[in-house]
Amino acid sequence: MTGPAVPFREIVLKVHSRCDLACDHCYVYEHADQSWRTRPKTVSDRVIAKTAQRLAEHAKTHALPSVSVILHGGEPLLAGPARLRRVCEEFGSALSGVAGLDLRIHTNGLQLSPRYLDLFDEFGVRVGISLDGDRAANDRHRRFADGRSSHPLVLKAVELLREERYRHLDLGLLCTVDIENDPHAVLDALVALDPPLIDFLLPHATWDEPPPRPDGSPTAYAEWLLAVFDRWQEEGGPVPVRLFSSVLSTLSGGPSLTESLGLAPTDLVVVETDGQLEQVDSLKSAYEGAAATGFDVFAHSFDDVAAHPGVRARQLGLAGVSETCRRCPVVRSCGGGLYTHRYSSAGDFDNPSVYCADLEALVRGIEARTRTAAVPPALTDRRELAAEQHDLTRTLLAGLHDALDGRGGARWDEAWALAGVLESSEEGAAGLDHVLAHPYTRTWLLDVLEGLHAERPEAVGMALRLPSYVAAAVVRSGLDLEATADYRDGRLLLPTLGELRLAGPGETGRARVRSVGGGFSIRRADGGERFVARGADSPDWLPVRHVAAENGPGFALDDLDPYRDCFEAPAAPRLGRAEAEAWIRAVGRAWELLERAAPQQAAEAAESLTTLTPLVAGRNTGRPHGFGTVGLVMTEDSEDLAVALLRGLRRTRLRAMLDVTDLYALDGAWEYRPPWDRNAKVPFSRLLAGAYERVGLSFLVPRFMDGVSEALDMMEGAAEPTVGGKRLLRSLRDEARGVHGTSGMNILMNAVDQELDQEPVR
Repeated sequence: MTGPAVPFREIVLKVHSRCDLACDHCYVYEHADQSWRTRPKTVSDRVIAKTAQRLAEHAKTHALPSVSVILHGGEPLLAGPARLRRVCEEFGSALSGVAGLDLRIHTNGLQLSPRYLDLFDEFGVRVGISLDGDRAANDRHRRFADGRSSHPLVLKAVELLREERYRHLDLGLLCTVDIENDPHAVLDALVALDPPLIDFLLPHATWDEPPPRPDGSPTAYAEWLLAVFDRWQEEGGPVPVRLFSSVLSTLSGGPSLTESLGLAPTDLVVVETDGQLEQVDSLKSAYEGAAATGFDVFAHSFDDVAAHPGVRARQLGLAGVSETCRRCPVVRSCGGGLYTHRYSSAGDFDNPSVYCADLEALVRGIEARTRTAAVPPALTDRRELAAEQHDLTRTLLAGLHDALDGRGGARWDEAWALAGVLESSEEGAAGLDHVLAHPYTRTWLLDVLEGLHAERPEAVGMALRLPSYVAAAVVRSGLDLEATADYRDGRLLLPTLGELRLAGPGETGRARVRSVGGGFSIRRADGGERFVARGADSPDWLPVRHVAAENGPGFALDDLDPYRDCFEAPAAPRLGRAEAEAWIRAVGRAWELLERAAPQQAAEAAESLTTLTPLVAGRNTGRPHGFGTVGLVMTEDSEDLAVALLRGLRRTRLRAMLDVTDLYALDGAWEYRPPWDRNAKVPFSRLLAGAYERVGLSFLVPRFMDGVSEALDMMEGAAEPTVGGKRLLRSLRDEARGVHGTSGMNILMNAVDQELDQEPVR
């Protein structure tokens, strides 16, 4: 096993090893491991103090910002208020000034009283209560040893915890699934108690001791949970359900939210009442001693436990699941299931979960029920994509303002305040929006943020280009405002407008800029003032050219912006007049070809393309930029130029979608051989980019469609695509089938509309 061990961020401290209920599904007392019989009933002062010391050492060694301590049993409340106070005091003292402390307790609630809750309020101990639903459901397993119902006492505890004075301590309800219970009645009973969270848990089972399936269905637990999910959806999701939230999160490319699902490494260790350090408690269901490590808090650190082979096996993510699971498309969501549930005496833990069929059916069922609602708007609406891109740039600018934390000084503050003034009027907001939407504004922001993060000394100076951006917005607004901007090396750059020579090489200074009809006035600190016409070339003024191909769209020809050198080929220097005219003619011919061969693609491009940047042949390190720009190396061959233009448009659109939504996760965990280059091995991201690009190019050159269908088959059967990614693959499939009358984006929107009219899969 390679790589460093994952530090523990959570410990389970067994404060009492006995229980006042006799639940017949309890893994501590009713399953394979019976080590509880030899444990002390109550945790000692010595174990408490040493555990707190070990945790503080661990948190300090790994610079953990916070740690969680879960008080557990048996039934932890049997330890009594005095012992629990000692636990809280010891851990609070040990962690003070080292890491934040999150104290929790999981209880059956029978002993819960104001005396306990006042103690928990004092130390911020949050309380989770086990309850399996309505009385009939709860009494199926959670009874006293003499058979009496525990339900009334649990409800009393829940009601006490719901009181206003204790409500902030409520963690929610833990419910163990029994498929013989009515799923709707169980959910209704739990929701009626208005908990902050419901956690459904599958009963612990292994391949040697499989879960009961009264009707023999291999997906009985999925069917039960999906019935709960349907009811939960019908009621508008009145209470968060961790299991459902986790599946929805992973389907969208996010993290798992529970240990029982997903591929996140385990970060939990158990301390028994005698100080023995053990692996996750549920392993007691596998076999006698399955959770044991042979370590204890007196002789071993938490780092020793983290390096234990059994613990490391649960930190391997995808590499830690069986080969069957690694080939399964839902592995990102189910994660191979809870480690305990994989056990068999024949194959140890190198198996799929005993709930494998259930987990697959559950993930696919939730996906089928939510795939339309889960489609990010940016995938179905070009205007929404542009709007989200603009919001992203604004978010980055706000993040830069926060990251500077005053280091920009008066120059930054003045520009920031003027941007606020622009925002207050329609004309000003439009001018600022235009400048912020410029693709290379994004590149500037990302470069500065990266520099600040790396603590590069020049980063603050890079940030102080903001006054130039605001000055350009003032000019564009036409408002009677004055902006102050810096010139460097004798030149003042106004992004999206042009570059003005104000002084000699190497000279720096500040100038005041004011919008004047048809241009702007500029006044230097020495009092010299002049008027500049925005669109007219002069020896000192180089405007950003605005051109239009014949019968084509208008766009900026930006060969000035210092952040334009962000493509895979180097940016060309400023074009001379003759070069620019030749460039424009060549692009015009390529655009006409694009309009004839792929009119809908050309129409879409006309809506999204704002900027073209001339490139020169060569290799360059590409960097992120905003939406709406394409870089082109000039060629006299109109078809080659049209292909390059369309390729650039497809690439920039895919990148824009990836900026605002997750189309895949675990990229690089698997490798693929693209059908168009079988000698290569690429991650999912490159396979998707190649297929997306080639589908678009096939409108111009049909041979680009070769291998696309096979690639789509590979990706549709892969684990990486999220709900949004699968939607994109379906749209590509429609394009690849030759539906060229409408574009992939419009096909996508039509498909969404059709699905909205259909009943969800049940």
